[in-house]
Amino acid sequence: MNHLVILPILVPLLGASLSLFVEHRRYGPRVQRAVAWTALAALLASVVLLFARTADGAAMVYLLGDWPARLGIALVADRLSAWMLLTTVLLAIGCLMHACSGWDRRAPHFHALFQFQLVGLNGAFLTGDIFNLFVFFEVMLIASYGLLLSGGRGLRMRIGLHYVVFNVTASTLFLIALGLLYASLGSLNMAELSQRIAEVPPSHLVLVKATMGLLLLVFCAKAALMPLYLWLPESYARAPAAVAALFAIMTKVGLYAVLRVQTLWFGDEAGAMAGYGRDWLLWAGIATLVLGGLGVLAAVRLRVLISYLVVVSAATLFIAFSVGNQQVLAAGLYYLPHSTFVAAALFLIADLIRRRRGGASDRKEIIAPMPGKETPAVLFLIAAISIAGLPPLSGFLAKAALLQGMPPWLTAPVWAAVLGSSLLVIMGLARAGIRLFWRVPPVDPDAPKPRKAPTRRIELLAACLLLLYGIGMTVFAAPLMRHADAIASDLLQPSGYVDQVRGEQPEIRHP
Repeated sequence: MNHLVILPILVPLLGASLSLFVEHRRYGPRVQRAVAWTALAALLASVVLLFARTADGAAMVYLLGDWPARLGIALVADRLSAWMLLTTVLLAIGCLMHACSGWDRRAPHFHALFQFQLVGLNGAFLTGDIFNLFVFFEVMLIASYGLLLSGGRGLRMRIGLHYVVFNVTASTLFLIALGLLYASLGSLNMAELSQRIAEVPPSHLVLVKATMGLLLLVFCAKAALMPLYLWLPESYARAPAAVAALFAIMTKVGLYAVLRVQTLWFGDEAGAMAGYGRDWLLWAGIATLVLGGLGVLAAVRLRVLISYLVVVSAATLFIAFSVGNQQVLAAGLYYLPHSTFVAAALFLIADLIRRRRGGASDRKEIIAPMPGKETPAVLFLIAAISIAGLPPLSGFLAKAALLQGMPPWLTAPVWAAVLGSSLLVIMGLARAGIRLFWRVPPVDPDAPKPRKAPTRRIELLAACLLLLYGIGMTVFAAPLMRHADAIASDLLQPSGYVDQVRGEQPEIRHP
């Protein structure tokens, strides 16, 4: 059995344990950071190897305890899992770089919580069992509670408690849905369930549909689909910059779960369950896209504006994943890492702006001086062009491919929603840039010159790195789009994945 599949979970788990061990003051922050970077380097190496091993279409199955998949815990790495893992680890590099500029000293247990967050994220992308998806969701969420509340007080504590209560409620519904699922179908392995769902007798169909609806509701809550998005804007806006940047991938976990469940359980061979939930997810995604664009336009603080951009990206992906078209799905898969990297970079840029403006923070309606504004202004401009979908960067390429592949009956509503929301985003970002960088108070010659905020090079480097990911996706758009198209083909033809997990053939090979 190849143990490479478990390494993306095992490596950060060991890193978290070592981080707790060296947290004692006598070791100092340098040792903690050395442990964190060593663990992240090992994680990057394992993910790159896993990506290379699955790039030809092979799916790797890891059975913990060597129990059959239908009885034990199965981890499955395929092209989609590797795509998500690589996105996560590349994002984590920029976030950890920013945190190591000094913020990690103010947050107790930051490095341990950071590694546990990676355990939850990677486990959610690798698990082949719906119950263990719940387990890794909880690992991820518990770590996120600590990261959000760590070192906080006042309003951040109150917003953080709202975030905790919402997610605990969603997790409770998740657990209820799992109990109903096991009671009605007798398994929790996702590949096994794909076979049993297709054979559901008519007498059980209503219960199974209700259970699946509850599961999709939970996943949509995690992914901030309308009307379950209310927890996100203030939570992300109040989080520390490095934490908010890492949280940019968390809504994608809910979207990943929706995509995996839809293609495995509700595909063309699912009988009476074929296409279940696809239509209402599509129209809810369109409504969320319009709402997110309005939120960007109406936001009075830069970090709230960026949080609504996360909602916009999630809504765009809901549309791409609900159409059932290979070209549109491939465009969505290409858009997923792009939107994650750019939103994370914007959170880091917003932190640079906030500290330069002093008491004005990131509020747009306050006119305040900004010493050393040139660097954050340039970074903000690049990020704004990318996330708004303007040429020539990867956001434009993704949206163009998505719109080009749209079936005729959806052309009018989807084009109107995507282009209309993009216009709202452009207007919101342009207004934010004008108010933050161009509008300045009149100069008083007798007043002392404002002191330039200290520049931490590692913070600038972290933001630049995340933006460079997006530029790299533009330069290498052709091979990345081909790989995304191969992932989409695998997802729309899930029989190979199911056969591999159930042990009916030794290995999958897709052209």
